[in-house]
Amino acid sequence: MASITRRDAGKLLLAGCAGALMPAGKLRGATMINSVIRGVQIGAQSYSFRDLHTVDAIVKAFQTVGLGECELSSGGEPPKVNVAPFDYFKGVRKKFNDAGVFIYAYTYGFRKDFTDEEIERGFQIAQALGVKYITSSANVSVAPRVDKFAQKYKIMVGFHGHDSTNPDEFSTPDTFARAMKGASPYIGVNLDIGHFVAAGGDPVAYIREHHSKIVCLHLKDRKKNHGDNLPFGEGDTPIVAVLHLLRDNHWKIPANIEYEYGKPGMDTVAEVKKCFEYCKKALES
Repeated sequence: MASITRRDAGKLLLAGCAGALMPAGKLRGATMINSVIRGVQIGAQSYSFRDLHTVDAIVKAFQTVGLGECELSSGGEPPKVNVAPFDYFKGVRKKFNDAGVFIYAYTYGFRKDFTDEEIERGFQIAQALGVKYITSSANVSVAPRVDKFAQKYKIMVGFHGHDSTNPDEFSTPDTFARAMKGASPYIGVNLDIGHFVAAGGDPVAYIREHHSKIVCLHLKDRKKNHGDNLPFGEGDTPIVAVLHLLRDNHWKIPANIEYEYGKPGMDTVAEVKKCFEYCKKALES
């Protein structure tokens, strides 16, 4: 279990201040950190650094690990809790840009009890951040309402799955299929390969069939049958096979490390660095 929740991590972040990959080189005047390994973009979900309390510290963590792509977590709280003005998010983007880290997607949870205003707020923040993708832990039933705003803002939403037996939570291929049935091209998948395995899925087969609809991947290692999160290489999740699949098929899907194993007090920067080294070794083999 994580020491604090994703929602708490998002609040700490805010208190601190399937497209083409961003190429190595210049990013609005800054030299971008190149973490593309054998054609595969490796990045991280900022929730991985949930023990860090400021935007500056999180940005520094990406630099220390050597990751040039970020999926920025909001914590999933409704916008009525998040009162930061849009200029704040433009400032967050600038901090990452100046550090050479590309914010690829914004994570914002859409829940069935959200008002339309609360749903739209997520797209407005994503727009302020300059991203083309939102990743979202959401209710399946809210997908049609989300799609309306995705079309309006031309921002693609990748729904994120967990290891859940609730039919209104994303977890299995069927839950993703129900959300995409009849939806616009702006509705897709943020596949967490660890949770997918824990819920009984085969991420390699799913990616083969649905790669064109996958916004990005979350890399973590879990055991089957609702098993624990474990260090990379110790669980049942086929991380190496998934990375080889992206590499060998030249599918430009970012693979974002999401560190969730371990005990409170562990050095998240050091652990994410271990995960990155595991990915580099896998892709170079």
